[in-house]
Amino acid sequence: MSERTVDLAIEGMTCASCVARVEKKLNRLPGVEATVNLPLESARVTIADGEPADDETLVAAVRSAGYDATVVAPPHEHHAMDPFEHVLSGHSMAPGQDMDPDEDTSAPTDARGTDLRRRLRVASVLTVPVLVLSMIPALQFTGWQWVVTALALPVVTWAAWPFHRAAFRAARHRASTMDTLVSIGIIAATGWSLWALLLGGAGRLGMTMTPTLWPRATEAMGMPELYFEVAAVVTTFLLAGRYAEHRSRRRAGDALRALLDLGAKDVALLVDGTERRVPVERLVVGDEFVVRPGEKVATDGVVVRGTSALDTSLLTGEPVPVDVGPGDEVTGATVNTSGALVVRATRVGAETRLAQIGRLVATAQTGKAPVQRLADRISAVFVPVVLVLALGTLAVWLLSGAGVQAAFTAAVAVLIIACPCALGLATPTALLVGTGRGAQRGILIKGPEILEQTRTIDTVVLDKTGTVTEGRMALVDVIGEPEALRYAAAVEQLAEHPIGRAIASAAHTGDGPDVPTGADGVVIGADQVLDFHAEAGHGVSGVVRTAHSGVGLGRRVLVGKPAWLREQGIDPAAFQDAFDAAETDGATAVMVAWDGSPRGVLVLRDPVKASSAQAVAELRALGLRPVLLTGDNEGAARAAAREVGIPEGDVVAHVLPADKVDVVARLQASGARVAMVGDGVNDAAALATADLGLAMGTGTDVAIDAADITLVRGDLRSAGDAIRLSRRTLRVIKQNLFWAFAYNVAAIPLAALGLLNPMIAGAAMALSSVLVVGNSLRLRRFE
Repeated sequence: MSERTVDLAIEGMTCASCVARVEKKLNRLPGVEATVNLPLESARVTIADGEPADDETLVAAVRSAGYDATVVAPPHEHHAMDPFEHVLSGHSMAPGQDMDPDEDTSAPTDARGTDLRRRLRVASVLTVPVLVLSMIPALQFTGWQWVVTALALPVVTWAAWPFHRAAFRAARHRASTMDTLVSIGIIAATGWSLWALLLGGAGRLGMTMTPTLWPRATEAMGMPELYFEVAAVVTTFLLAGRYAEHRSRRRAGDALRALLDLGAKDVALLVDGTERRVPVERLVVGDEFVVRPGEKVATDGVVVRGTSALDTSLLTGEPVPVDVGPGDEVTGATVNTSGALVVRATRVGAETRLAQIGRLVATAQTGKAPVQRLADRISAVFVPVVLVLALGTLAVWLLSGAGVQAAFTAAVAVLIIACPCALGLATPTALLVGTGRGAQRGILIKGPEILEQTRTIDTVVLDKTGTVTEGRMALVDVIGEPEALRYAAAVEQLAEHPIGRAIASAAHTGDGPDVPTGADGVVIGADQVLDFHAEAGHGVSGVVRTAHSGVGLGRRVLVGKPAWLREQGIDPAAFQDAFDAAETDGATAVMVAWDGSPRGVLVLRDPVKASSAQAVAELRALGLRPVLLTGDNEGAARAAAREVGIPEGDVVAHVLPADKVDVVARLQASGARVAMVGDGVNDAAALATADLGLAMGTGTDVAIDAADITLVRGDLRSAGDAIRLSRRTLRVIKQNLFWAFAYNVAAIPLAALGLLNPMIAGAAMALSSVLVVGNSLRLRRFE
């Protein structure tokens, strides 16, 4: 059944409870499945085909939860970068609508950072004298309490307004969020203090107060204590925490933002042979454009003229420049390091590799790992439970005969310490940093659930051709007369077969500018081929003579299989053993003959990539068992396995493309959790069947679409890096969830027993959010 996806930008979410409420409202719509992300302030909504839900219905559902929403236009309607910049900013406004600066959030937009910083500065300046006067009796001059009140009220009203606003919005919809706890705590501390000041006798001139950090340290309950310093300090700490989150989340999105900013801004378009500088958005498929040394390639395309080396490190993480020439594909945003190129555009806008990478990363960051869903379910009931706990604490203290002040202090401390603001950030922030760092390293993780899968993988199936090996034939040995390669290459340069091209390129040394040529343009002394014939699947022949060397006889050279040479009247017996030995070892061999006799054997293989042995060793170090899978013959498979360090018992050869799925399924049936690495169309089904599919980015689009992780570099070592990055990201998520809960679990009993000042509780709560985001940022150092 087909489906469509809608992305929403959601305003005003501040905690995991908000996320749970919006998800619940959206998922109640028929045929709708929604995933809401707090750091990105976004929702990805999937609507089943034929269901009535439209954009207006989705927005209305979000508004019914107490928030506002805007549909983010898909890439084909706007410039390709817009949706991703939205993902990073976490905010999108409807046309003509102004952003309310009082929104309570640490989303990484400059306007929000500016507002948080302004409130934090005012709160800090006013809170310091409030704290000093309240905590140090020696400084309490006559009327000090009225000065403290005047200084504290702007902090607990204007500076704390974002918390109150969010709590009020939730209450209007008969719901509660983390900000509900914060707001109630601040209002309760302020309300108690105003009562004590105006009605409880604490406003009497000349009164002094000796507060304690640990409330139960004193039982003297004669004069009611003022708690303005608690309300002011909690507000300041929480604003500091939110501002630190804002800064951290901005840094967390830097990787993706930098990636998406790689593209060229303008391009030298060729119009009737004349260059014209135009914005890159004007390019259409088929346009030709010039890329000069030092410039970025404007979009994906094919080189028409010129040769150069491209620096692809920003996209692939690969430091070595890649040589390109006519017919080679180039990727937009790569940098031209040397010669000028003329490129024909093949993909533009949202279809380019860069835009696809951005879309993959944004999708991964908008998703939700299974471990986070548990946290969301807990947070949905957490706030009501805490409110009940706080009321219960107040009641128990009062019933036990303690004073109202002690009971009140304990209840406020419970309210504030129990607020798990860090919970909503624990998973998404780690995902944001981890997937962004992966994109920088050429590793594209499609979704957060993939992190869970990498933890359980114990077997990795490697496709041989194009994954472990280069995917093209190369000459590895010449047996017989040294001239065999020279004559064979002369004939094969006219052939179209891959084996012929490999032989011709092995002998080709290149013609420099000083090589003399004859009047006919043929290099003097070169091997000239006349009377060329090719028999498909058997061999090629031609008369080879030395150009411009006077009158001389040419010699008929034959290159092919021994059986074909026998048909041509040549007995291959002299080199039959060498030929058979090469074929038995899995190589491809051809025999070369001239003057009626066999003269040598050329041995070719699909060479193993230089990095494959190291990659297999790294996979073993991660606790994985590598299995080599190929449609090639047994000998070739064993030779490749030997070279990279895979035992013969873990080699599966002669596998038809359709049967690769069966091999993966068979391993799964035996209890293995299987990852599959491949690059071709024939690997797509197996990639989809495996528990974890990794596609080489140098492979086909079909394989990339079927895989869970794309390795942009086409280097097998990236497979180990991808699994390490996934596992490390998952480990950071679990650490974050532990810290988000641990301090709550440990501190709630202390608060309920009256052993924790609300001021310390507020600091601990703010610190936990910063700790979680800071822990996630460690993933930026992944190598």
